[in-house]
Amino acid sequence: MDLKHVSFTRMEDGTKEDYQFLEELESDAAKGLTDRILEELQSTKDILGGYMIDRFAHSLQSATRAYRDDKDEEYVVMALLHDLGDGLAPYNHGELAASVLRPYVSEEIYWIVKHHGIFQAYYYAHHLGNDRDARDRYKAEPFYAVTEEFCAKYDQNCFDPEYENLPLEFFEPMVRQIFNRPAFSYDRR
Repeated sequence: MDLKHVSFTRMEDGTKEDYQFLEELESDAAKGLTDRILEELQSTKDILGGYMIDRFAHSLQSATRAYRDDKDEEYVVMALLHDLGDGLAPYNHGELAASVLRPYVSEEIYWIVKHHGIFQAYYYAHHLGNDRDARDRYKAEPFYAVTEEFCAKYDQNCFDPEYENLPLEFFEPMVRQIFNRPAFSYDRR
């Protein structure tokens, strides 16, 4: 069937052919996902100034430190992309980055990136009159300790302009490997 668009204006009126057509288009669009992610990551050079390095360099530093500590590929890619949502979701950037990663990574990696913002606040919230221990509401969660470790070793300390980051080109094959995996279903809980 050679469709140019679907036959419906309401989803409930769609046919099997309509949805097969849309599935093909979605699959084609997904093939460019890695390129769009890498472009979005590079766009973080222009957001949230004031630090000694920009967000892009921070992301490279986070991934470089994780790589040099022999973290696995999935972890290194998470470290690289953990702040991907800063430009579009400044108040819940971890959730946006987690949503991008979720179909391709383990539940642990997803949980770390989703919650890293509240764990990161431990290092500064008290200076702003907020509760630095807000992360403790998750103490009973199985990924509490690894999220705490991520923030300590690969986030809060990754603003050093003297640190020698590996270039994005070094990490690109890892990103492509992760995002070329079969995606989990959207209904994964």
